[in-house]
Amino acid sequence: MRSTTTSAPATDTAVALSATTLGETHPRVTHPMTKGALRTCWRDLNTVQFGMTPAHAMTLGPMDLATGSFLRLLDGTRGLPLLHEEGHRMDLPPAHVDGLVERLSEAGLLDDASGGGPAVETLRGKEKVLERLGPDLAALSLVASAPGEAMARLAARRSLRVQVRGAGRVGAVVASLLAGAGVGHVDVRDGGVVEPWDVAPGGLPVDSVGERRDEAARRAARRAAPDRPPRRTVARSPHGESDPGLSLVILAPRDDLAVHAPDPAAAEPLVTSGTPHLYAGVVEGTGIVGPLVLPGETACAGCLDRWRVDRDPVWPRLVAQWRTARPRQVRACDLALATTVAGLTASHVLAFLDGRTPSTAGARWEVSVPGLDWHARPVWAHPACPCGAEEKSKEEHTSKDGGSHETMAEQRPSTEFRRKAHAARLSGTWRAHV
Repeated sequence: MRSTTTSAPATDTAVALSATTLGETHPRVTHPMTKGALRTCWRDLNTVQFGMTPAHAMTLGPMDLATGSFLRLLDGTRGLPLLHEEGHRMDLPPAHVDGLVERLSEAGLLDDASGGGPAVETLRGKEKVLERLGPDLAALSLVASAPGEAMARLAARRSLRVQVRGAGRVGAVVASLLAGAGVGHVDVRDGGVVEPWDVAPGGLPVDSVGERRDEAARRAARRAAPDRPPRRTVARSPHGESDPGLSLVILAPRDDLAVHAPDPAAAEPLVTSGTPHLYAGVVEGTGIVGPLVLPGETACAGCLDRWRVDRDPVWPRLVAQWRTARPRQVRACDLALATTVAGLTASHVLAFLDGRTPSTAGARWEVSVPGLDWHARPVWAHPACPCGAEEKSKEEHTSKDGGSHETMAEQRPSTEFRRKAHAARLSGTWRAHV
């Protein structure tokens, strides 16, 4: 009997929506296995449901008894030739087996227990490391639809280099989370020594008080890592200096003013070099994650600052007073809020490193006590900012409009309309992340 795969809508009931078709291009699976991250159950005698939550639940049917029994054989221990033999014993022709494997693959319900290249094979050979990273691999399989893609992404993390600037209650925890999730090279930069108020679960330990902040945070990250990172081949620039090859920089300052009003000059070298960077931190009981700056493509700290001046002409005067005021030694940054910010920051970093564009690109996510409701504040590219993001967005708009020669004012909708439209899109993206 022919089977089809369908998606579950955003309810607790998986309902047939559409059938997949044969003939579409998909990766060749050598040792197919259904994704173990999804619980499997029978909705009725002819329909199987993979997954419980509306975000990932899929149904497979109609299905006869033999095909339902055959599903149990897709556990990664058998190649396609052996599966054909097993199917023959169950009166299932090879074409039926291949069709079932193809439909499961197209629906994102199938993984591959072999293949993937040298990096993947190296990771597969590290049994204890995979035991540590098992939950991360299972979670990746939910968003990596192609067979074997989740393992490939996890293996790719081991070769990436991320730098965290700031080793306080947010930055040190972010560094440990990224190292624990398999990012191979996590560097931490900060000055001074660890103070008692820097200590946080998952970040700087109590016994590090009095030690250099950056060294203590690096040790914490190394302790969280499942294994030692692979050795890197250091590239050399034409001038002979080493190229750090940073995949991303996380700016997590301990100074709450630097969180609220990031200095564009501090990130100018990152924009100039084209290095992606993400802001995160806590200021006066408000946690902030974003924006993720993709130089030349999305808004930067300079854009944020210029829009603030446009909205409030006295903004520079306020910032100048905050910067010249006597610094407070201990700032409002409670553990629960700091850990929440660190967790969301790490999630967005991992999404970016895994090849996706998180909703912090062009927005700042904020959450404040006591309500603790996350909301997005869009950060638009500013036409006066030299980062070039506004020019990029204008070019994309013109290209989509088929070479329109409208002015920028005509091209851009009203500020209020843009704010509402962008916030709605980001709100939907956030629900998907949750």
